[in-house]
Amino acid sequence: MPLRNKIRSHTHADRPFPQSRSTATRSDTPWGAARLALTAFFAVDGFLFAAWVVRIPDIRSQVSASHSALGLALLCVSAGAVATMPVVGRLCLRYGSRPVTVASLALLSLAVPLPAHTHSVAALGGVLLLFGAGYGGANVAMNSAAVELVAQLRRPVMPSFHAGYSLGGLLGAGVGGLFATALSTAWALALGGLLGLLVTVAAGVVLLRGPAAPLAAPAAAPAAAGTTGTGTAGSRLPHARLLVLLLGLTAFCTAYGEGAVADWTTLHLTDDVHASAGAAAAGYAAYAFAMTSGRIAGTWLSIRLGQTRLMFLGGLTAAAGMLLAALAPSVPLALTGFVLVGLGLANLFPLAIARAGATGGPQGVALASTLGYGGMLIGPPVIGFLADAVGLPFALTTVAVTATLAALLPLTVRGR
Repeated sequence: MPLRNKIRSHTHADRPFPQSRSTATRSDTPWGAARLALTAFFAVDGFLFAAWVVRIPDIRSQVSASHSALGLALLCVSAGAVATMPVVGRLCLRYGSRPVTVASLALLSLAVPLPAHTHSVAALGGVLLLFGAGYGGANVAMNSAAVELVAQLRRPVMPSFHAGYSLGGLLGAGVGGLFATALSTAWALALGGLLGLLVTVAAGVVLLRGPAAPLAAPAAAPAAAGTTGTGTAGSRLPHARLLVLLLGLTAFCTAYGEGAVADWTTLHLTDDVHASAGAAAAGYAAYAFAMTSGRIAGTWLSIRLGQTRLMFLGGLTAAAGMLLAALAPSVPLALTGFVLVGLGLANLFPLAIARAGATGGPQGVALASTLGYGGMLIGPPVIGFLADAVGLPFALTTVAVTATLAALLPLTVRGR
């Protein structure tokens, strides 16, 4: 039996049944309360991250950091996230992904205002470790909860959750650009953190109230009681881990690009393309808008094109867009490039995480997410040091390379 069929049959077998009519209705409604609440968590996560991103130039001036020093400080966001993700995966297995989601978003909301009160690179790095811990924990927990709902709904709706994240990023960048001169950095981030706490409380009540099915165990787990087909427990488990690893590498290449756009777009537009502060914020907003649009259409495109083909075309589109954005001599061309990057990267990460979760359960989500955000871990310092050596535009072209790899890796997964 092909591995894909084994995974599918195992996922269906793990669904709790029988269900009462009321429980089934709440779980299987396309836009039920739990799905709306979880989408709100994704949205506020994106909003808080964008609220921080658009203030990076102000924070850099505040702490008097060079490109390389800022890159090291930004490294702490990903370091905190990557260190936290494996722990959060185990917490999701023990306590459930929904309570961990609420706790992680609360931590992120409390950490957002802290960078505005730092006055050295070392202090900035310290608070960004805490910020990264909340951000990484939220992403593993939210994606684990989303994999649960995808299994319950039996539809490829994972991109819709990440569309909520992108929409939140769009709103955060838009609000940040609108109030770039009207509000100080401290007030802007404090208000963002307060909004995050309010949404966490409101959506958390709804999310925790609804029934939650446990995530599926790794795909090879049933073989512990015996063997089926031609495989054995020992042979299928390493194979499933290899698939999760390949999907994690796809997420790694995608997150490298997402992190580069998030951390360096505003600086590239202001320093290299000579855009105003408002236009620089519009650059990230254009990228977030394109990514939101791509993810809203992600479920339809996944059904229409197939997940592998969608990921392949998306990676190539992102590569072309990044070359244009990095080398464009004018603001309109650069913005066009960032739009293409957003459209191309839109569905790569959510589809990679969803497939990893279907294969490896919450630990698959944690492993793929850890590898994914490892892209953010190495992205800021690599681009920072390259920017000091050869210029930021050339450094950003490395995103085109990783996007091309992200396009090719899913072909390997399909082959296996």
